[in-house]
Amino acid sequence: MPSAISLSSTGVDGLALSALAMTIIVAVRYLATSGLFAALTARVRPGHYAGLGQQIRREIGWSLASAAIYGVPAGVVAWGWQRHGWTRIYADPHALPLWWMPVSLLLYLFLHDSWFYWTHRWMHRPTVFRRIHAIHHASRPPTAWAAMNFHPVEAAVVGLFVPALVFVIPIHIGMLGLVLLIMTVMGVTNHMGWEMFPRWIVHSRIGNWLITASHHHRHHELYRCNYGLYFRFWDRLCGTDKGLSAP
Repeated sequence: MPSAISLSSTGVDGLALSALAMTIIVAVRYLATSGLFAALTARVRPGHYAGLGQQIRREIGWSLASAAIYGVPAGVVAWGWQRHGWTRIYADPHALPLWWMPVSLLLYLFLHDSWFYWTHRWMHRPTVFRRIHAIHHASRPPTAWAAMNFHPVEAAVVGLFVPALVFVIPIHIGMLGLVLLIMTVMGVTNHMGWEMFPRWIVHSRIGNWLITASHHHRHHELYRCNYGLYFRFWDRLCGTDKGLSAP
């Protein structure tokens, strides 16, 4: 009996430490990435965020709260994968055919984008918007600090999907890291308030299907359009794509 209690305690401690560590990692990742692109904004477009100090402080506060909501389930996933093999994450690149690695990356991005599109549209229903999503749209205009500026309910809806996927769809740990990198960078760059990518990319055949700041800024201008996260597929299919802004 004493040994069983000891093992149980160690397991709980390990789970708590994993959740705390992932929360810190998510928070530091947010501060580093948003800080980098905010510094780039100050360099490329001096004064672009002038007078937005109070708004930016609010964005940082909500985003750090979101970091905990993202970090705790990520910590549980990491702990369960390492200690108990709960998830479908694998480390050996030869455990599955090599072609599955890029396919799983695209599949995760498409499914995450689909989840985001439909839940985002739901959050624009009047009652839900007033109670939850209005916090995100209080950023006028959005800044590089606004990517995780969410009400806790929205943070949970947005942040729990990818951790849930790893229990269902196999993915190499490197591809999962790439999913998180793409999610982080696109989340920040799409909220900078200006387009960092050259026109020849934004208006190319591929660019016409990808979401950048020009597309997402239109959402913050008109609200009831341009709901996607990575791709314009669902917006085009559902008639909610209202084109590009000129931030």
